[in-house]
Amino acid sequence: MIRTMGLTTNEEWLFDFTLEELSTLSLQWYWVDLDRPSLEEESLLHSFFQFHPLAIEDCLQRLQRPKMDYYDGYAFFVLHSLCQDDLEAEELNLFLGEDFVVTFHYNKLQELPEVRDKIVQQTKRWDRGSVFLAYLIMDKVVDFYFPILYQIEDHLNDVEEQLSPSTVELSMDYVFEVRSDLLRLRRTIYPMRELLYRVLNSDRLGLTLHEQRYFQDIYDHLLRLGEIIESNRELTADIRDSQLSINSNRMNSIMMTLTIISSIFIPLTFIAGVYGMNFDHMPELHWHYGYFIVLFVMLLIGVSMLLWFKYKGWLRI
Repeated sequence: MIRTMGLTTNEEWLFDFTLEELSTLSLQWYWVDLDRPSLEEESLLHSFFQFHPLAIEDCLQRLQRPKMDYYDGYAFFVLHSLCQDDLEAEELNLFLGEDFVVTFHYNKLQELPEVRDKIVQQTKRWDRGSVFLAYLIMDKVVDFYFPILYQIEDHLNDVEEQLSPSTVELSMDYVFEVRSDLLRLRRTIYPMRELLYRVLNSDRLGLTLHEQRYFQDIYDHLLRLGEIIESNRELTADIRDSQLSINSNRMNSIMMTLTIISSIFIPLTFIAGVYGMNFDHMPELHWHYGYFIVLFVMLLIGVSMLLWFKYKGWLRI
């Protein structure tokens, strides 16, 4: 699908014109969006726009790392959008010329319709042209990163507040899943930050100081996103350490209980073992109240050991 829009020299918007009409229209700048293109529409990159073969190859072979390349008369950008559902990166290719922007992508992207609506709804003049349009597209792509990270951050805060021995196993599974998601986000956001750094420090793009301020704003957003990722990774590490501490304390409590039970039964087992031997000459075996005396001694030993463990602070009751 091909979507087109442009601004005429008379400050009028034109929409959905054909590529063949470009040569006859008096446009200040135009935007051609190749949305989930067919094979015939893919061929337009070479046959109509005559872009460099290496740039076309990067468009057709996904998924490239975010980058910027220079060619005669235009710059080529590889951007990464994020799918809200599975956090998979989706490639958006952008060609920026003096009076045109061409975008190419295989997946449906929510950012581009919002950019198109924003352009139409703006009442101010759009004589800043294609550079400002490229800024809007990049800015909208980056803006869509924030809800994803904020949602992860809110969930992590909820997990930390509700952390308890009864929820520790579920929390551990969730934390490792979140750390995996943060790693995927990091692989997208950090290269995008490097890309914007190159844009800001590029002489070949010829950005004015006014235009650089807009791209600096995107770069600042990416710096903020990087900080959120690192803080969330630290938060997952803290939750993981807390979970390990809870597990360790629970295990220590279980081992202490079992040890105390074993310690109490050791002397009782010894007494029972002694009087369980089959010797004929054991005087206690013939006492009339011997059985009750032995039971009393065993009870006395057990209670005394419990009181002693309690006194030493080893028994938490």
